[in-house]
Amino acid sequence: MTKVTCIDDLRALAKRRLPRMFYDYVDAGSWTESTYRANAADLNALRLQQRVGTDVSARSLQSSMLGQTVRMPLALAPVGLTGMQWADGEILAARAAQRFGVPFVLSTMSICSIEDVAAHVGSDLWFQLYLMRDRSFVADLIERAAAARCGALVLTIDLPVAGQRHKDAANGLSAPPRLGFSQLCQITVRPRWAWRMLRTRRRSFGNIVGHAKDVTDLSDVWSWTASQFEPRLTWDDVLWVKKRWGGKLIVKGIMHPDDARRATDSGADAVVVSNHGGRQLDGAQSSIAALPEIVAAVGTLAEVHMDGGIRSGQDILRALALGAKAVYIGRAYQYGLAAQGEAGVTRCLELLRNELDLTMALCGVKDVAEVDRGILAVPPRDLFG
Repeated sequence: MTKVTCIDDLRALAKRRLPRMFYDYVDAGSWTESTYRANAADLNALRLQQRVGTDVSARSLQSSMLGQTVRMPLALAPVGLTGMQWADGEILAARAAQRFGVPFVLSTMSICSIEDVAAHVGSDLWFQLYLMRDRSFVADLIERAAAARCGALVLTIDLPVAGQRHKDAANGLSAPPRLGFSQLCQITVRPRWAWRMLRTRRRSFGNIVGHAKDVTDLSDVWSWTASQFEPRLTWDDVLWVKKRWGGKLIVKGIMHPDDARRATDSGADAVVVSNHGGRQLDGAQSSIAALPEIVAAVGTLAEVHMDGGIRSGQDILRALALGAKAVYIGRAYQYGLAAQGEAGVTRCLELLRNELDLTMALCGVKDVAEVDRGILAVPPRDLFG
């Protein structure tokens, strides 16, 4: 049995255990994947400053996100098709997050529905919303999230059109999988994955099928989804969502200070600095490179969170050093889920927590709330301009 010592070990296991189309869905970026790679590379370029002579015997990673106490400043990001990485994946990941003590954000494009997941974790659930063309469907999603007592609504606004995701197109990605020759070959060599999927009734988009008009069966889902991206999205739409929701609102997909200001003006309680994991605009800057200016612009007005490239506890510390209140992980926990199910998500969180704790100690920091740029050996302006 492979001993799991880091996120890369979970990644290797996931690659061995998933049909290629679903591994590529998680592990790929858009077009040349340069932004996907930059997210991790730019984080790794931030050198840490070792400090000694400080009593670090008692350390604390406890923090808060939008008033919710968290065991460490981290949330599980919304990822579509999570239930295709492992059967009932959203339920398993949400349960692991709840037991560990961090938020789980359910994607609009999840396999398990809001109601399904909420039935297992109660109010310890945040919901991610896409603003689609069918506003009655969007309004219904908001009402369903409220009925499920979701603690926050995460509005993703960086997908007015879909990015060029070459691997998804080449693999013929769908949920449930289309059973063409290529897909059948991929599934045949992953019998354990196939057996788990055969044993669950959750194999398509639970938030859409049976709820959206003009979607009567599985064959309608993909064409309907493709038609729903909203290129006319404006800040007035964010105001509309805030008014209709009424609760804590997080706006995800912010990469420019002016957009961050507009988000807070539109009622955002937090913004997430994110380039959609490098899956939208290829050739864009990394999330960590965009973070400092956004913190400077709105850090006193709203919480600033960051998503993109987090693969270790050291990466979490680097993001906190540049002003992030918290980070989100997507691929990291997806690797864990695909590798080992719920136990893999828990293992991912344990690895990140241990790495964050040890790195804080070696940098001479006792409390995660005390992390600042002083733990960096090289000023970020020398790396990012």
